[in-house]
This record gives sequence, C-alpha cells and structure tokens, in this order.
Amino acid sequence: MHSQGQARVPSNPVAMPATDDEIREKYLERAIRELNTFARELQSCPHCPRGQVMPVLGSGHPQADIMLLKHSARPSEVEEGVAFYGRTGNALMKSLKRLSIDPLAVYGTLCVKCPVGDPSMADDACVARLLEEIAIVQPKMIVVMGPESLAVLNELGVPLSHELAQVPGALQRFTPSIEALYVPNIDDALDEESAKREFWAAFRVLGQWWADLPPY
Repeated sequence: MHSQGQARVPSNPVAMPATDDEIREKYLERAIRELNTFARELQSCPHCPRGQVMPVLGSGHPQADIMLLKHSARPSEVEEGVAFYGRTGNALMKSLKRLSIDPLAVYGTLCVKCPVGDPSMADDACVARLLEEIAIVQPKMIVVMGPESLAVLNELGVPLSHELAQVPGALQRFTPSIEALYVPNIDDALDEESAKREFWAAFRVLGQWWADLPPY
C-alpha cells in the first residue's frame, strides 16, 4: 500500500532521450575504440612477413566522410608507420585545400599495411581486414587510388557492393551508402607533370561531390 499523497516511483524509470550531439559523441567514442583494437590486432598479427617492423596504419578522423585508399606504402610511410605521410600526404593536403575540403573529414589507409618490399608477399587475410576498417569508419565516399587498390576493393566482398570500373574521375555507386571515385595512384603523380595533370583531373571531382554533400 502507498500512503495517500505520496508519488509512486516507476519500477523502470525511462531515461530522457539523448541529444544529437551526445549520440554523435557516443558513435565517435566507439569508432575510436574499434580502430585502436584494429591497430593492436594488426601489430600482433602472426601471419605477417614484416618481422619486427611495425605495420603502416591508417590516419585521420575515425568517422570520416571520405576514405582515401592507396595500395601500399612508400618508404616515408613505413618509417613513420602512418599512411599518407611525407610527400604524398603533403600533395594531398594541398589538393584538399584547393578543393575546400575539410581535412578533418578525411581518413587515409592502405590495402597492404605490411611494410614489405614486395606487396604481393602480404598475407591475404591481413589485406582482407580492410573490410573491417571500412565498416568501422563508415565513409560516404571511397577514393580508390590506382588499379591495384581497385582490384583489392572489388575482391573484398563488401556487402551489397557493386564492382567498380577503372574510369578516372567518374563517380560510381559502390554500396547503397558509399560512393566511389577512381583516380590514378598519387604516388606515381608526384614528379611527372602529365601524371600530375591526370591525377588532378580525376581528383577534383571530389570537390564538387563535397560541395553537394548535405550539411547534416
């Protein structure tokens, strides 16, 4: 029995709905945890032929709208253990700035994270973990750099995905929630002028895609 005038306390109090900012913060915290776990598992992979050298990990925002995908690392990336470090990263930062794309909306990674001289030596199961990385970041756009990266992405078996064509500068639907843009490998476009122009002609399409992205 309850005394008259005394409010009854519900047995299952219902919490007030979280704000949009709180929800986004929770998703971000989860993505950070998952990427940290992903990195630790890569570092302890028993199948990699890299020996004592650390893998080259992705870098950028854990919930980026744009994922940059390159096939394998250059020496500067191996030395730092970070994808898109050095000249490649500097060139991309200049390109993103020219296109008015926020660098904080970008995450860059490699298909082959094992710093081996011959990328074909990398363990297939390790390369296939790119699927897990895409699932964590959940980008709206994947910029695929070069034919080797394209082949890896097409063979991943991403759920509900369509095979991407090697058509520079053409926006393509990869999954119901992810678009893709194929561009030449930026590593090959650092020194040769015609290669720079070919890369830029394809990459600048990303600027229009970004400008058209809804602000929410």
